[in-house]
Amino acid sequence: MTARPISRRRALGLAGLGAASVVAGMTGWFVDAGLPLRGGRLSPADTGEPLRQPDVAVGRDGILSLRLAVAAGVRLAGLDTSAWGYNGTSPGPTLRVRPGDLLRLQLVNQLGQPTNLHTHGLKVSPQADGDNPFIAIEPGAGFDYEIRIPSDHPPGTFWYHPHHHGTVADQIFAGLAGALLVEDDLDLAVTSDRVLLVTDTTLDAGGHVVPADAMARMQGREGELVLVNGQHEPVVTASAGSAERWRVINACVSRVLALRLDGHRLTQIALDGRFLAAPVDRDQVVLAPGNRADVIVRPTASGRFALFAAPYDRGSATMMGGMGATGGPRGPATLATLIVTGSTGTPPPLPTALPAPTEPQGPVTGQRRLTLAMGMDAGMRMGMGMGFTIDGRTFDPGRDDQIVTPGTTEEWTVLNTSPMDHPFHLHGWPFHVVDTNVLTPPATTLQDVVLVRAYGQVSLRIPFTGHSGRSVYHCHILDHEDLGMMGTVNVRG
Repeated sequence: MTARPISRRRALGLAGLGAASVVAGMTGWFVDAGLPLRGGRLSPADTGEPLRQPDVAVGRDGILSLRLAVAAGVRLAGLDTSAWGYNGTSPGPTLRVRPGDLLRLQLVNQLGQPTNLHTHGLKVSPQADGDNPFIAIEPGAGFDYEIRIPSDHPPGTFWYHPHHHGTVADQIFAGLAGALLVEDDLDLAVTSDRVLLVTDTTLDAGGHVVPADAMARMQGREGELVLVNGQHEPVVTASAGSAERWRVINACVSRVLALRLDGHRLTQIALDGRFLAAPVDRDQVVLAPGNRADVIVRPTASGRFALFAAPYDRGSATMMGGMGATGGPRGPATLATLIVTGSTGTPPPLPTALPAPTEPQGPVTGQRRLTLAMGMDAGMRMGMGMGFTIDGRTFDPGRDDQIVTPGTTEEWTVLNTSPMDHPFHLHGWPFHVVDTNVLTPPATTLQDVVLVRAYGQVSLRIPFTGHSGRSVYHCHILDHEDLGMMGTVNVRG
């Protein structure tokens, strides 16, 4: 069954649905009474349990074919809730493919609102039944995606989630996310290769996702529960002298993860699904919403060590500064605990060089400036209150904002005129950050999300190679995207 594209009128109407649509979609699904309470919220029941890996779906003979049903009713933090998942779980199953594979996904919508699917970070076609953000799958309907992974696609850590404009933040906050891994043959001599997909949400005493109010949407909501693979503060057990590969995915709606591990440095080997040129030891790895990092953890002595997100001040949507009830910087959030057994040990050595992808780049043939704005001034220009715009305009699916010639390389400068950070994400064409004022220096590889600091800017070099088609770029504070901070790019000859 095919789904119709989003019209401009429908897209603008959906933008006003907001969090109320989550509540409507969950009506009629209940959990058992008597669940433990904490200040009117559910108290996690699985704190300290061993970290579980999501179910895995692996392709055969070059094809991964899977039915993904989107519905309410999953376990989160060890409790039955009315949150949402894929095939009954949140996160959904981990999809493992290889370069050259065909990804066939039948997405069946059992929610009370439209949805669709985005394979975040994959460099694949956005046309027709590919990674097409303009598809709308209505309640009770299904859609057959066929996404060809290019034979030269870099291996790495990616993820999938809904991208139906106007309800993206609500649906991810409700639990819709899953890992997508493109396999590699690199021998890193690791003992374990684990997915750590981080989400946050807020659940009321009945196990329902708490909707965001207008202020939370303006700020970009942050949930009271921070979960790893749907668990609250799980435990990872390792031996001294071992080496662990952790694929950390920031699937939060708005939360920036400033990752630290007590007693250890994190050896980063990849960013946004692409290997770095060489391993880099870091005290802290900062992941904006949508970012991923592959890190090697090399414990040498026994003990308990907290993996946590340090306080991060991402700024404010209010004129007076502070973030209010939704804001930050909050205190540190514990994500998981590493328990190391054995007395001492020496981990195996890491390679001195990594297969960072090389993207063919010709001379820069075009330069563009994009301006991210929010606030009363931006709203007044649109005849609204608080506005969220790119180049003074809110999202219109029927308008081409950028028209690019296939096979060219362009340099885009993204300006942020607002008092808070905005993560910028471009679908389908990863970029090099060539000049930035973020906390960490530009990576030695391609990436697909970059955090643009408040009142700052970044310069991106984008090779528009591999495929043509029409897709989007946007702020990955997903409430801001739903409120209009998104544009379209059409790569056509």
